[in-house]
Amino acid sequence: MKKEIKNWLDSGSYDLETAEHMFRYIYTIFMCHLSIEKALKAKVEEITGKTPPKTHSLGYLLELTTLSPSEKIEKFLGELNNLSVVTRYPKDFQEMFKAFTKERAEDFLKKTKEAFQWIEQLIKS
Repeated sequence: MKKEIKNWLDSGSYDLETAEHMFRYIYTIFMCHLSIEKALKAKVEEITGKTPPKTHSLGYLLELTTLSPSEKIEKFLGELNNLSVVTRYPKDFQEMFKAFTKERAEDFLKKTKEAFQWIEQLIKS
C-alpha cells in the first residue's frame, strides 16, 4: 500500500478512535464524518494516484471513488454529511445540543465503524 494511502487510513482510524474515546456527542459525530472523509480520500488517492481534493463532501468523494455502497451505507453517508455541516456551523447550539443525544451519537459511531471498515477492506483487497 502506498505511503499516502496508508497515511489517510491511519489518520481516519485515529479520528474514529477519538470519536469513541472523547464521546462528546456533537464532536463524536463531527469526528465520525472526518474519519469517513479520510477513508474516502484514501480510496480516491488509490484510484487516481493524486492527492484528493480539499473538500468535506462525502457524496462528492464517494463519486470520485466509483465505489458502490449498499443502500444502507449510502443513506448513512448522506445523513452524516448533512449533520456534519450543522456541527461546524450551528445556528442554535442549544437546540443542536438537545438533538444530539447519547443514543444518537452511539448509533452514528457504530454506523461509522461499519462504513470505515467497508472502505478500508476495499482498499486492502
